[in-house]
Amino acid sequence: MPKNQRHIEIMDTTLRDGEQTSGVSFSALEKLTIAKLLLTELKVDRIEIASARVSEGEFDAVKKITRWAKANKLLDRVEVLTFVDGNVSVEWMIKAGAKVMNLLTKGSLNHLTHQLKKKPEQHFAEIAEVVKLGRKKDIDCNVYLEDWSNGMRHSKDYVFQYLDFLATQPVKRIMLPDTLGVLTPSESYEFVSEIVQRYPKIHFDFHAHNDYDLGTANVLEALKAGASGIHLTINGMGERAGNAPLASAIAVINDFLPELKTSVAEKSLYSVSKLVETFSGFRISVNKPVVGENVFTQTAGIHADGDKKNKLYFSNLMPERFGRQRKYALGKTSGKANIENNLSQLGIHLSDQDLKKVTQRIIELGDRKEIVSPADLPYIISDVLDSVAIEQKVRIEDYVLTHSKDLNPSVTLKICIEGESIEEHAQGDGQYDAFMNALKKIYKQKKIALPELTDYAVRIPPGGKSDALCETIITWRHNGREFKTRGLDSDQTVAAIKSTLKMLNSI
Repeated sequence: MPKNQRHIEIMDTTLRDGEQTSGVSFSALEKLTIAKLLLTELKVDRIEIASARVSEGEFDAVKKITRWAKANKLLDRVEVLTFVDGNVSVEWMIKAGAKVMNLLTKGSLNHLTHQLKKKPEQHFAEIAEVVKLGRKKDIDCNVYLEDWSNGMRHSKDYVFQYLDFLATQPVKRIMLPDTLGVLTPSESYEFVSEIVQRYPKIHFDFHAHNDYDLGTANVLEALKAGASGIHLTINGMGERAGNAPLASAIAVINDFLPELKTSVAEKSLYSVSKLVETFSGFRISVNKPVVGENVFTQTAGIHADGDKKNKLYFSNLMPERFGRQRKYALGKTSGKANIENNLSQLGIHLSDQDLKKVTQRIIELGDRKEIVSPADLPYIISDVLDSVAIEQKVRIEDYVLTHSKDLNPSVTLKICIEGESIEEHAQGDGQYDAFMNALKKIYKQKKIALPELTDYAVRIPPGGKSDALCETIITWRHNGREFKTRGLDSDQTVAAIKSTLKMLNSI
């Protein structure tokens, strides 16, 4: 690792810009929880937690966070978006207990002229007044140049006029947002480089949006150009297509910019990502880099085979860095190597002949659903190998399940117990209840006591479709002991019947 690495400040704006994701609204306690994790678990340098003057709920959230941050000597790392509004935002900050304001100003002549309808000198004078008031109240000030990217494209003279003015002001950081996510990587490098070279003593942050899916690439180029800090969000949350995602940007910095360093703990990226997903309801795409469910899953059999032989399909982007594990998917493109890798993790060894049978069964299932879960594998093996434990004494020869409007579900069941076939019909509150009632009639004839069903759970893989496998787990109590049986099928009731059949042979 290079000795003279340059430290890059990471400012996470999930709680401000990220909350501007359509349909997302964090509660005050959720904001507090996320803020704590960002600063103490992920160890980002700064967090932007809210916009001033938005609502009473926002005010309450900021007060909770600033109270906690002050008690833990982290208050200078908590920031709030404010506005050029005289003393209104500053007073709001004071009441909320915040000490760092990120002042939103106009970074393009187009915005200044058509939105504010003001001249540059008037805007600068009003900004100077807010900054002066903030400093008087012991509030540090950073400044956003809203629409800066278009300012550099279409009104560069205005941008430099404005930066010349800001260079005279007591501001800690100047923040350069690609507000509409329109920059290309080459422009990001060119514009940031030009500014950093002109103002080498000023701290510049770069704030990327992802409208062209170039957010992470633009962050990379801005850092190469000399930006001192970057703004990111968990899971890339934010307006429209979102902001540059924290996990991707950190991985890129660590792997491709050895001259730079951050304080972010890679190991915590995934766990915090999942928590934010839960709080926000904003679902992570399964193929999202670093934090997506599928990004460390090999599906093609040739990849699994290469990994076994010499880690041929490994890269520096190893799952263990992020507290995750490599997986080998089971589906129609699976080969024996994929299945062997999964079996090895489960401690199961099969003969070549049995492995071929299981492989063929998984390929068949893959034509009905995209991926078979590794957790399903033992049950698939059990089905394919026609386990003696399952079929030894009890067989279900046939059944008919009926479900009609305004009629109780019913089942006609034919079962073979130690060579004797018995048929019964029964109704119930549901199809499985009707099945159990018919089964009880049969076992009453045989004078065999059935176990008591104490729990019934169904697991459907995340994102599973209507034809996906579901696992039914039933807990039974028999002769003073509890045990579980599992059934696997695309139909929930059939899965429960398979689980019950395992129980019948267990007793």
